Amino acid sequence: MVHLPELSLNAARETLRREAEAVAALASRLDATFTAVVDLIVACPGRIVLCGLGKSGLIGRKIAATLSSTGTPAVFVHAAEALHGDSGMVVPGDVMLALSASGETAEVCHVARLVLARGVSVVALTGARNSTLGNLAVHVLDVGVLQEADPLNLAPTASTTATLALGDALASALMVRRGFTERDFAGFHPAGSLGARLLHDTEETK
Repeated sequence: MVHLPELSLNAARETLRREAEAVAALASRLDATFTAVVDLIVACPGRIVLCGLGKSGLIGRKIAATLSSTGTPAVFVHAAEALHGDSGMVVPGDVMLALSASGETAEVCHVARLVLARGVSVVALTGARNSTLGNLAVHVLDVGVLQEADPLNLAPTASTTATLALGDALASALMVRRGFTERDFAGFHPAGSLGARLLHDTEETK
């Protein structure tokens, strides 16, 4: 007889295994499209605007925060709020990264159409290249997964982890392209133990 604690432990291990596989699969998908997105962002005279809804929105907030702290100015706009006025923060010269695992999230697709009409380039982070959002976007970054990591294969788990990891990969690529240094990082993180250590280290190297 299998005990509940053992079942729980097995479920947890399987979740971690599936998520690790989902992230590892992304590496082989990085190609000229990824490089084109990096080029687009480096050339962007405005800001990078992340847009999503639900769990994808939460991931979008984190990607925006990571980009901003590593030399690429970025903001997040909630897709539903964007349809009630907040889309006004997106102006020509910006680039939008629109997140939707299915590529069919109605609010995200509506926002994409709005900003496209303003001349804003839209990049889709989706698991469905031929979806509505994928067809609207100038570039599609494939964050599709074979299955979610939860026992029911329903909750956004592996898909959100993969999207978050791709956002980190994008931030890393941009750091290299911009020549972003520890001194630059320290300038964005003056508070806390990390900021104190970095500022101390940069002072010693002067």
